[in-house]
Amino acid sequence: MSARLAKGLAAIAVLALVGCAAPDKPARATLYDFGPGPATATAAPAQARPALVLADIESSAALDSSALLYRLGYDDAHQLRPYAHARWSAPPPQLIRQRLREQLARDGPVLDLGESAALARDVGAMPRILRIELEEFSHYFETPAQSWGLVRLRATLLDNTSGGERLLDQRMIVMRTPATTPDAPGGVRALAAATDGAAEQIAQWLAQQR
Repeated sequence: MSARLAKGLAAIAVLALVGCAAPDKPARATLYDFGPGPATATAAPAQARPALVLADIESSAALDSSALLYRLGYDDAHQLRPYAHARWSAPPPQLIRQRLREQLARDGPVLDLGESAALARDVGAMPRILRIELEEFSHYFETPAQSWGLVRLRATLLDNTSGGERLLDQRMIVMRTPATTPDAPGGVRALAAATDGAAEQIAQWLAQQR
């Protein structure tokens, strides 16, 4: 075997080893949201609720990311764990606010804080403010086979006066919706359903505040 041939074979062997040792490309995470929502618009009732300001939803840093989180209640319920290959298309506070706004808009106008300021300048109206604090949003496993979507939030209704905000009422909302499968897609469906249930409870609560 000539020296040139030996060097060529050695180079091929090195390239083969490098190819085998190269790590696989990381799998791209699947993105989830709460679905498209109602297919048709719902007309507001004859006696619509007065305009309401929906502030941005507040949460801890752990919940204000696109990670899809779960807890193993049978192992360590104090630890939040992210699914490796599943993520939300936006942080949960944004997804929840969008869904809540869709629900509340069925009963009357829903405004952002900036729109509220413009309304106050134009007509002198000072709409009430709804503030939401998201405390829990996870796929909770009671056992390896039994789990649910767990949503816990605190809703605070404030009167927007010239002297500042004044507390009108506050309510804690806790929703647990069973997951049909013990995996990320099952957790997504359960959390979406739990969010819809929480939004409906908030709408009913606000209807009692008129």
